[in-house]
Amino acid sequence: MTSNRPYLLRALYQWITDNNMTPHILVDAGIAGVNVPEHAIQKGKVILNIDQAAVRELDMGNDWLTFNARFSGRQHHVSVPVEAVLAIYSKENGQGMMFAQDDDPSTPDDDESGGGPKAIKRPHLKVVK
Repeated sequence: MTSNRPYLLRALYQWITDNNMTPHILVDAGIAGVNVPEHAIQKGKVILNIDQAAVRELDMGNDWLTFNARFSGRQHHVSVPVEAVLAIYSKENGQGMMFAQDDDPSTPDDDESGGGPKAIKRPHLKVVK
């Protein structure tokens, strides 16, 4: 099956905006393909405001999240692979969802030696404030 992450991102984005809150995403800037201004990255991660008032041409596809935004007064095209999005939440109250970093559907269920299934990691949630 395909990843459910892009579907959950779109649903939570709509839920947050429908409640007149400001959606933010937490992105792992170390993932290949992440294109964000270097000065916005802190400790390998970046928090992006993706509210309609803050971005232009927001496209939340199944593989990429792209938009145009201003950083320090300069226009920048932002592109983020969906698997790099670690969380989406409301700035005002912190409600949203954190995603597991290892839920890539292309990962095989068996280890390379063929010795049996890998240990299954249980999903975990963290409080995002």
